[in-house]
Amino acid sequence: MNRLAVNLPGLELKNPIMPASGTFGFGELHLDKYDYNLLGAIVIKSTTIDVRVGNAYPQYHHSETGVLNAVGLKNPGVDVIVTEKLPALARFDTPVIASVAGTTIEEYCEVTKRLCQSPTVRALEINVSCPNVKEGGLTFGASPELVYDITKAVKAVATVPIYIKLTPNVTDIVAIAQAAEKAGADGISMINTVLGMSINLESRKPVLANKTGGLSGAAIKPIAIRMVYQVARAVSIPIIGMGGISTVDDVLEMFLAGASAVAIGTANYANPMICKELIEALPKRMDELGIASIKALIKEVKEGQKNDN
Repeated sequence: MNRLAVNLPGLELKNPIMPASGTFGFGELHLDKYDYNLLGAIVIKSTTIDVRVGNAYPQYHHSETGVLNAVGLKNPGVDVIVTEKLPALARFDTPVIASVAGTTIEEYCEVTKRLCQSPTVRALEINVSCPNVKEGGLTFGASPELVYDITKAVKAVATVPIYIKLTPNVTDIVAIAQAAEKAGADGISMINTVLGMSINLESRKPVLANKTGGLSGAAIKPIAIRMVYQVARAVSIPIIGMGGISTVDDVLEMFLAGASAVAIGTANYANPMICKELIEALPKRMDELGIASIKALIKEVKEGQKNDN
């Protein structure tokens, strides 16, 4: 028995560890460092219909508390990704999750349909932390109604399971997760980055050209744990948890909050080997804590949730 294995809609994972979207490129960043067959899954950068060059530089600001970024969904467009990027990942025995982004529901649906044409794609992560231009720039993920509408529309055209990636920059994340589930989402990914800002004292200006950016890294882990905990008790679909994970204890804490798999984001920048190292370290730590398998841990947490309720 593979004690690290996890089964999610559309995904049979050898282990629960995957790189978070945006931190692993399109799978080309670390090919020279380790075998991707070790990973539970590969999640690629968000994809839009057309080429996006991203925001002005500087796009990143590293600090002792985390990383601020305002990359702006830089990518070569869906057609290049389908014809060039995804085929390069087909040789690995590791499920590939593609990420969908856009500025209208119609764009999300079109990108979804084109990505589903690739036999390499096993599931889709729907990045709803994008501005809806038809609603005056309101972020899709900030409204339960918009999340319901975009989930329902994408689900109708997708031929693989969809995971809605929730933004933490909301008042009530539970209501938004429930809207995604009601509209037919197969799972949830959470959390995306927390909106933040930093100012340079000497220049008197924001450190990012975009002024604000998404904060990731260790600083947001308590927020992620809290939100996963809340959502896991309010929906029945599985959660891929992320936000500040950098140690094997962080991984297991995310499972105790209610996740069914985890994604590693910012830690990849400091240590490109982090996913491999966490996978290798999991069994020993599980032994120390008396955890027979990841599936057993997920079951234990779910039974505890029922008792809590």
